[in-house]
Amino acid sequence: MCVEIKVKELSSFFKKSVGLILSKNNEPIYFETRFGIHTFFMRKSIDVVVMDENFIVRVLKIGLKPWKIFVWNPMYYKVLELPENFTEKKSIKLGCEIKILV
Repeated sequence: MCVEIKVKELSSFFKKSVGLILSKNNEPIYFETRFGIHTFFMRKSIDVVVMDENFIVRVLKIGLKPWKIFVWNPMYYKVLELPENFTEKKSIKLGCEIKILV
């Protein structure tokens, strides 16, 4: 199964740290990190998809609430932060292959 997702790619340390916090339209974002994420200062819950080097979904966190820290096995480093319920709408599940459209 393959799901295509149009994303905004983040590359700087600052942009990765901020993630969806400053996003007005809550668009899907993609970045790489092995250290986990936080939802400090977020107004809404988000969905988080963590993928391996082949863009296969290895970790899903649906409805990660504001003011939380989320960590995973550091062997996976490709991350999508998505608006809440995005994974359900796109039928994203563990083992699903994601095609990133930048």
